[in-house]
Amino acid sequence: MIARRLCIAAALLAAIAFGGAANAQGGFAPAALATTKVRDNIYMIRSAASGNVTVLVGDDAVVLIDAKFDNEHDGVMAQLKTITSKPVKYVISTHLHGDHTGGNQKLQALGAQVIASENARRIMVETAAPGLPNLAIRDYLRLYLGKIPIDLYYFGRGHTDGDIVIHLPTERIVVMGDLFALWGPYMHLVHYGAGGSIRDWSRSLEGALKLDFDTVIPGHSGLTDRANMQGYLKETVRLQETVRDMNRAKKSKDDIKKVLGTEFHWSGFMFDLGLDGVITEMQ
Repeated sequence: MIARRLCIAAALLAAIAFGGAANAQGGFAPAALATTKVRDNIYMIRSAASGNVTVLVGDDAVVLIDAKFDNEHDGVMAQLKTITSKPVKYVISTHLHGDHTGGNQKLQALGAQVIASENARRIMVETAAPGLPNLAIRDYLRLYLGKIPIDLYYFGRGHTDGDIVIHLPTERIVVMGDLFALWGPYMHLVHYGAGGSIRDWSRSLEGALKLDFDTVIPGHSGLTDRANMQGYLKETVRLQETVRDMNRAKKSKDDIKKVLGTEFHWSGFMFDLGLDGVITEMQ
């Protein structure tokens, strides 16, 4: 049952955002797989069905950040072949959901090593998820792709208890996974079943904003910038304060649900996964 709920949650952001924000400023994603060039050696492979894949091309090998669903693996590899013929050396999973980790197992079969946070790996073990990471970080790890440094940070809970942020210091880029998944409009999916926390989410974003960057690759929506991520932090704090104030005013669960829907774009399974937890945390 837990594994099934994790699988449903993996697809939820795609279903919600594609249905409600496809034509909004964030430009959620094209229906079919497509590749966008970010820098000469950095690309995004995107589709509405699942999370973004970031491609980092080095002199001799490739690092992928996230791997979409298992059934998109062949399509991802076809897109990758239009970029480079170099082998994938590492796959970095920003968190545990299947729309970011589903392709791990097939990439491991091709010789790639998968890296994630220790917490994400633990939950994947508990739910018998395929494609378990070979390497896990607690707080920080630096990799080198040739001369390119790749810094991995765990700043704390947010979307789940296993979200990591990838910083490319020489490129002034951060890859946020679903810790900052959507913009235009902003949305929050707090998956309490995977250790998520609306209370801690703002602190995790504050940690990421201490890094030196100007370009942001979100978990699902289009390429954006530091100012937009600062706006997401402000919206996160506003959500926290709104629910806290409503709790203090003894507002009902239905009242809070209505405000989350009208002011913060919550709908459907977002309520199922997060409503009770948000109300409890913001007491």
